[in-house]
Amino acid sequence: MRRLLPRSLKSRLFLASLIVLPLIMVVAVVILQRAHYDSLVASERSQAQLQVYLLLGLAEFDGHGLNLPDMLPEPGLSQPGSGVYAFISNDRRELLWQSDSAALLPAELITSTLQSFPQPGQVIFRYLETEPFYLLQYPVIWVGSNEERLFKISVLRSDERLREQMRAFSTRLWGSLLGVLVLALSMQYLILRWGLRPLGRLAADLRRIEKGEADSLSGHYPREVQPVTDNLNQLLLTERQQRERYRNTLADLAHSLKTPLAVIHGASGEKLSAEAYRSLVEEQSQRMNQIVQYQLSRAVKTRGGLAARPVDVRPLVQRIADVLTKVYAEKGLRIDNDVAQDAQFQGDERDLMELMGNLMENACKYGHQWVRISSCPARNGLLLFVEDDGPGVLPTQAKVILERGQRIDTSTSGQGIGLAVVVDILSSYGGALEVDSSPELQGARFRMMLPTLT
Repeated sequence: MRRLLPRSLKSRLFLASLIVLPLIMVVAVVILQRAHYDSLVASERSQAQLQVYLLLGLAEFDGHGLNLPDMLPEPGLSQPGSGVYAFISNDRRELLWQSDSAALLPAELITSTLQSFPQPGQVIFRYLETEPFYLLQYPVIWVGSNEERLFKISVLRSDERLREQMRAFSTRLWGSLLGVLVLALSMQYLILRWGLRPLGRLAADLRRIEKGEADSLSGHYPREVQPVTDNLNQLLLTERQQRERYRNTLADLAHSLKTPLAVIHGASGEKLSAEAYRSLVEEQSQRMNQIVQYQLSRAVKTRGGLAARPVDVRPLVQRIADVLTKVYAEKGLRIDNDVAQDAQFQGDERDLMELMGNLMENACKYGHQWVRISSCPARNGLLLFVEDDGPGVLPTQAKVILERGQRIDTSTSGQGIGLAVVVDILSSYGGALEVDSSPELQGARFRMMLPTLT
């Protein structure tokens, strides 16, 4: 079934209109034809009743029956085969008078009209199933000087005029509705082209991005399409950030490998024993292996992406705290995990491990005795705080330490890329990192905003 459907949205919508609109037209024709037919039948009854009143106005009672003049004002009653016929009968179902127009009517038809006799006050109007006529029967009580006589006036009207009017009406109706249908389908096609034009513009913008002529989807789109373009722009931005991250990782890897390679190259010109040279090469090889593993672990990390799952923050922070407590056992650090039980991060758990690992290790390295990690819900995400009781960070140094390769304290080991890694990962999620002073611990406080992905 799906293979039979056109792949174009425009074709699908136009095909649906091509099916639905004719069905609506057919239903409308049936309803209008029925309404017009009912109005014509009502008109036939009204005409027949007016003819009855005309005959009553002309009739005179002679003591035995009703007499009518030879010349009637209604021409149809005087012309044979005119389609309008009248009869007067008594309560014994005897024919007393018939119009000149009924001269050619079959006797059986006249006899059948005389058989039924409605009660006084009851007017019968019906269609004769065996003959193409409408019959109106009107009972009359004629009050004479000494008695009351009951008569029945019957009027037969041919349905030929009604059928001709119905045929003419149907022809005009079908022609008009066919023209309306063609006009409606034409307008529908133009509306579809106009309504789906933003999708064509979106496809053209995507081709421009593919050719490298644009970086994002620009311009204004309808509200129904705008969320799609916003998400596509976010996806393109994430992809560009990921490529930038790969370039930074390769640059970091190349820069980090220069020193070990230079040491090995320089040692080749020195007069070292074979054992010393082997030990030096082995040491620098291990260092290069650690650098490669570290950069690869960064390069393969999943960015804030399309299928992020919530990660509980507090258990992860506790695992890192347990490890750092053993690493810095000689300092006797107190690490407080005050993260809320329901705090969650919507992203890759490895990214959160990298974020918290760098910040918490930084706090343990520079803190004296106390490190605290806490959380606070925000309107658009989660705030995480990492504080220590170390020397702190001056306001003028806050931005410097977040730059790649920048370090304030050179007395401790490090490469100055840990905080830059945190900034890189946060940027992929649309988050932010700020540094200020801890009001309670008097050291540095890193405030990390983790937004909720939508």
